[in-house]
Amino acid sequence: MLLGHEKTSFLNLPTPIDYLKNISEDLGVDFYLKRDDLTLLGTGGNKLRKLEYFLKDAKDKGATMLITEGGAQTNHGRLTAAVAARYGLKCAIVTTDLYPGEISANLILDGIMGCDVYMVQNVKAPEGTDPRDIAMEEIAKQYEAKGETVYKIPVGGSNDLGALGYYECAVEMAKQTQELEIADPHIFVTVGSMGTYIGLAAAQLNEKLPFRLTGIAIEPFPNGAAKEALEYYNGVKDFFGLTYEAKEDDFDINCDYDRGAYNNPVKEVREAIYYAGRKEGIILDPCYTGKTFAGVLDMARSGLIEKGEKVLMIHTGGIPGIYTKHHRVEFEKELMPYIHIVK
Repeated sequence: MLLGHEKTSFLNLPTPIDYLKNISEDLGVDFYLKRDDLTLLGTGGNKLRKLEYFLKDAKDKGATMLITEGGAQTNHGRLTAAVAARYGLKCAIVTTDLYPGEISANLILDGIMGCDVYMVQNVKAPEGTDPRDIAMEEIAKQYEAKGETVYKIPVGGSNDLGALGYYECAVEMAKQTQELEIADPHIFVTVGSMGTYIGLAAAQLNEKLPFRLTGIAIEPFPNGAAKEALEYYNGVKDFFGLTYEAKEDDFDINCDYDRGAYNNPVKEVREAIYYAGRKEGIILDPCYTGKTFAGVLDMARSGLIEKGEKVLMIHTGGIPGIYTKHHRVEFEKELMPYIHIVK
């Protein structure tokens, strides 16, 4: 039990921390990777940590179905589908994205696991509300009318309860780094829907964990990332009865590497992906971990990360994103020289 809440345990925890020797030597830092891409189910990823807590809550409430929302290629949706399949629940994903013209990447995996994906168009949402919330409520009502008990999970699993998954992970990493004698690590993590980052930050601040935490924003935050982080943290603080009174300065989120949009194809990001693949055989994705690693690379090369610093980046998964059409076509153009047709 953590902060008064139980979970349904289905992960192979703790996930390993790997030392990346070649990248470390090249950058002049000690570079480590927390392998949350190696969590079980649905090809793995960070959202499974949150789903352990959601699943327990859903089962306690007698749910027969999980429903969530996000983009058409949502990684969280894929992993929600995986958990639902494992535990005999129905599952649906709701998006307001247009049909991308093909069934690829996560959409293939969703279907393999028996999850319905609803691409709801022309949603009328009041100003200041997310159209996906409106669409999910409508689809949930349709299932409830058929007798299902529906448990609703927000975008990215990012709410107060979901934050517990990475509160737990922060404590796990603190123990691992101590055992591995990694003193004063500087942890880097992707910031998108922010649930992973807030879970880590909440644990760091309230448990006084011995590491520095930096988030790398992979999309713009027009209202200010630190401001949003503080608002999210205060909700988590009240929900769990935490004691640390935070301020915006407590949240280190670097917004210099969002590349202007969410999930956009960017040459520098692909170059960072090639670098990780060719140096270490590690595969990153172009939306989340690739963008984050591109930012960390630039910080190391420019001196913002000091020589000899102990860097620990969390690999949050998301590999299927490579196979989405708008990313795949760019990879195909650049990687064609590696294909040799011999007749």
